[in-house]
Amino acid sequence: MTGSTMRVATDVGGTFTDLVCFETDENGNATIRTAKSDTTPPNFEQGVLNVLEKGGVDPAGIDFLAHGTTVVINALTERKGVKVGLITTDGFRDILEIARGNRPDFFNLHYRKPAPFVQRYLRRELPGRMSYKGEELKPLDMSGLGAILDDFRAEGVEAVAVCFLHSYANPAHEQAVVAEIAKLWPEASVVSSHQITREWREYERTNTAVLSAYVQPTAERYLKRLQDGLAGRGFSGSPYIMQSNCGVDSLEAVSRIPITMVESGPASGFWGAAELGKLIGETNVLALDIGGTTAKCSLIEDGQVKIMTDYWIERDRTSAGYPIMVPVVDLVEIGNGGGSIAWVDDFGKLHVGPQSAGALPGPAAYGKGGTEATTTDANLWLGRINKDYFCGGAIDADMESAGRAIEAVADKLGVDAAEAARGIVRIANNNMVNALKLVSLNRGFDPRDFTLVAFGGGGAMHAVALASELGVKKVVVPAGASVFSAWGMMMSDLRRDYFITRLVDLEAGGADSIESLFAETEEGARRQFADEGIDPAKVTFLRYGKFRYQNQEHTTEVLLPEGKVTDAELAKIRDLFHETYEREYTYRLDAPVEMVGIHLVASAEVGKLTMKPETLGDADASAALKGRREVDFALEGSHDSAIYDGLKLKPGMKFTGPAIIEDPGTTVVINPGCGVDIDAYGNIHIDMKS
Repeated sequence: MTGSTMRVATDVGGTFTDLVCFETDENGNATIRTAKSDTTPPNFEQGVLNVLEKGGVDPAGIDFLAHGTTVVINALTERKGVKVGLITTDGFRDILEIARGNRPDFFNLHYRKPAPFVQRYLRRELPGRMSYKGEELKPLDMSGLGAILDDFRAEGVEAVAVCFLHSYANPAHEQAVVAEIAKLWPEASVVSSHQITREWREYERTNTAVLSAYVQPTAERYLKRLQDGLAGRGFSGSPYIMQSNCGVDSLEAVSRIPITMVESGPASGFWGAAELGKLIGETNVLALDIGGTTAKCSLIEDGQVKIMTDYWIERDRTSAGYPIMVPVVDLVEIGNGGGSIAWVDDFGKLHVGPQSAGALPGPAAYGKGGTEATTTDANLWLGRINKDYFCGGAIDADMESAGRAIEAVADKLGVDAAEAARGIVRIANNNMVNALKLVSLNRGFDPRDFTLVAFGGGGAMHAVALASELGVKKVVVPAGASVFSAWGMMMSDLRRDYFITRLVDLEAGGADSIESLFAETEEGARRQFADEGIDPAKVTFLRYGKFRYQNQEHTTEVLLPEGKVTDAELAKIRDLFHETYEREYTYRLDAPVEMVGIHLVASAEVGKLTMKPETLGDADASAALKGRREVDFALEGSHDSAIYDGLKLKPGMKFTGPAIIEDPGTTVVINPGCGVDIDAYGNIHIDMKS
């Protein structure tokens, strides 16, 4: 139809690949389609093509396509990258081995640091040295580079990481080496640290460059196969790829440094929560994403998602993990989801997770051979999930297997099956509450000032109980909650985050240095966008500064006032830092403040979805009523509850719990006394009972 547009987002998860399609006609009326298809490792692009077909979407008609994928994090955690060689500053080849003294298992005398991704014999050095101010202390000597590359070739190296000391301040030596490698070994994949990050901390920068090189050929091949597969089916554009910073970027840019999409799935969901909050007038949001294996949460203040570069993978109570210094949404992740396994320790205490039954064999109720009780099995046993509408009716719930699994836990605890199931749900809830406290109370925020937005397949199952524990006044379950991460991609701008280290005292005369750094970085960002066909006039900026009390180790990030940084503004900036610091740490110091670096957010709108509200209708929800059944709410006892069909709920409808809303992708548990209304966008608002 003339004037119509089709916007599509696909999200490759560990188990399923999700699709959301918004087709808008010339009058602005939207048709929404969603679909799920199995993820297809190692050829993940096939799952994307499959879900487009399943959703009835013709790639030739797509005007805007956003894509998120777990291909990078999977390659890292499953060790399915390529062999990497590292070239670094003379005397610093062991920086990956030395790492940091941040071992979590502090009293374990046998503790071993995580093994580097590059063995020592593949870590080589070149003479040359920059100072922390970017001054050349010793010229670069590349006379040994040819022999190093010959060795790398002989050892089967496919990717080379280049990281020199203080290249964040002056990347000239890295640039020279990368250019020379391109001449001597044009087939090699090469990554240098300054292409990814311009922040200090040599171990983190080196490890980031190495991990980016490790996944680059794999990710590049995947993205090319995806592009070719879409083009072969008539798609004439180029997909935008979801980044870990809650923005999308061009496929070409991501192919150069794919490590930036390490957490693209969670990022899109949290960005979606921020955009949804603005849409419904709730700009302070606690966002909760519960999937099959994990629960992730993030705090959004005044509509802004917090982005950080202090990100680590595989960090747990026994391992320090590996740092990746790229912009990533600030989140907390725990091993608690629908497939989390319940188990009893040697002291008779019940635990839930972090082990997961995954998709195969999955929860016992899947009937695929699972024998251990999971959170999903407990929710089924308590009637919270409908055994006759399990997974939207796609699976016949094996209640016999679920019963056996729960009874095995009950026997170890000396209770009946129902009590064991309640215990599983309560402990899972407690684990999730603790995660939500880490992003709120532990950062100086009161959860009572926030709205809980819950999504993912399991978010709505637990949200009301979590809100009750935290004192949150309202829960919002988005329309299409089970594919909400894909929806979030269509609300994302083309976005790039620039972090640059530069030490400046917040004293008279310091403003010129700060302003010139911002201005120089903004001009570089405009050039980058212009090279990709984006009008520089459409690029908008947010300026953040990273500050600390002089001689402290770490920094606190502050959003700067709009306009030019002048000496007159420095006092305001200092006050903002004091306030932010005191909120997080409960005190402030009478000490000089210094800027350690800047964080510039550059963004431009590229096909972002505009939502159109529907007219609110009759408050009577009886047309959506499916029936009634007994539901055990774990803490609030068992109640005869109304069961509503989520597909039949219309804007304006209202009712009161106890109730269950059943949607093909998720189940919403509404505790007794909670009020429910459906807003103009189809979202479910749950007002907690006072």
